[in-house]
Amino acid sequence: MNAEKDAGHSRKPRADGLASRHAILDAACKLATTHGLEGLSIGELAEHIGMSKSGLYAHFKSKEELQLATIEAAIAIFNADVLEPAQKSRPGLARVNALVEAFLGHLLRRVFPAGCFFATVAAQLAARPGRPRDKIVGVQQSWAGEFAKALEQAREAGEIAASVDRAQLVFEIMAMLFLVNFEWIVTQEPGVLDKARAGVKRLLDEASAGRSKARRERPLQTH
Repeated sequence: MNAEKDAGHSRKPRADGLASRHAILDAACKLATTHGLEGLSIGELAEHIGMSKSGLYAHFKSKEELQLATIEAAIAIFNADVLEPAQKSRPGLARVNALVEAFLGHLLRRVFPAGCFFATVAAQLAARPGRPRDKIVGVQQSWAGEFAKALEQAREAGEIAASVDRAQLVFEIMAMLFLVNFEWIVTQEPGVLDKARAGVKRLLDEASAGRSKARRERPLQTH
């Protein structure tokens, strides 16, 4: 019985510590979109959540450790809110559209107070070499990779022409999403999300038209 009590007492502090860390990182993710990851200090974060600096230092020993943990927390939120729902869609162009819609929904729901965490932080860290920037670069590459994979599936399914420059298409889609994030933060007008939808639709329609043109131009087989 005493052993069970001791085990219970040891588990509760650990559970409390995990809950506290989760609360800290949730607040850090939100603050990072308004203050920037570089502007996120242990002192400011402690004040924001009503915790002592010494208490926060018990979770994160350095500013860089806090930054890396904040990025990891933001990745988990983005995956659950954007990537996982989009993965339920049909591969190919439907997946491309699902990724775009999931991202726009992410903005519309104001999951973070100042738009996409990664778009905000990437712009700030671009000229600052280090582990946090490397982490953000990896996230951006992975996000672009999701579109590249979906477009390759579309090519294999005959939804777009084999001649379509898929790398360029990924670049243009990503550029639109970065711009819509900026305009959404500034205006908070849902109409800017529709601009992104229309832009992506135009790109995909052109890629699909290339497939149709290739079929029309294919020489007839003679036997």
